[in-house]
Amino acid sequence: MLFTKINIGLSLILLSSLYFSNPTTITSNTKTNYIAITEPQQPTPLQKSIANGKELYTELCIQCHMANGKGNGTTFPPLDGSDWLKKKRTESIHAVKYGQKGEIVVNGKKFNNMMPAPGLSNEEIADVMNYVMNSWSNKTKKIVTAKEVALLKP
Repeated sequence: MLFTKINIGLSLILLSSLYFSNPTTITSNTKTNYIAITEPQQPTPLQKSIANGKELYTELCIQCHMANGKGNGTTFPPLDGSDWLKKKRTESIHAVKYGQKGEIVVNGKKFNNMMPAPGLSNEEIADVMNYVMNSWSNKTKKIVTAKEVALLKP
């Protein structure tokens, strides 16, 4: 009986030393990694406008100006990297609101076609403009607002 108690005692000591010395035991893997839970960030007004504008662009503009914003190179001008878009903000917004007719020069190339007015609200025009002006290689910090669009007259 004494031999059995000693044997059990030695076995427990041996097992516990193995348990605590083994780095792959459950003890070392049960560290709780806490993930900080933060409130979801609300999109900025510009981010909301860009998201709405992307939907409108896909629905109305992509056929001519293409998904990559490069236009077709002959009839429809590029929007991606467009100097006309960057330098002529008011004219660009006006073109979306009322359509575009007549010759324009974009990145040194002449385009002379007609773009019909898509019939959008001032808010929708602002959204499309914010999408175009912040997509591909275009990055504009100043948001286009519905109020800015509303001020434009034919």
